[in-house]
Amino acid sequence: MPSAAMTTKGQITVPVAVRRALGLEPGSRLQFVERPDGAFELRPATYPVQSLKGFFGLHLGPAVTVEQMNETIADAAAEAL
Repeated sequence: MPSAAMTTKGQITVPVAVRRALGLEPGSRLQFVERPDGAFELRPATYPVQSLKGFFGLHLGPAVTVEQMNETIADAAAEAL
């Protein structure tokens, strides 16, 4: 069973086997979730898609409606046939 020691600053290094099993990469965030029995679970933190707003830079084109997106998708699907 993987284990880790805590430094005087409260930091730990997550063992390689645990990082791989959870799909963690540098910069990943973790949640410590308390269970009813008092134990804790370590989980990768996930965020709502809205938290990505602005992450990919500015959109310089005009706004696109859902109808326009659906039409573009339908056209591409028809071309693929």
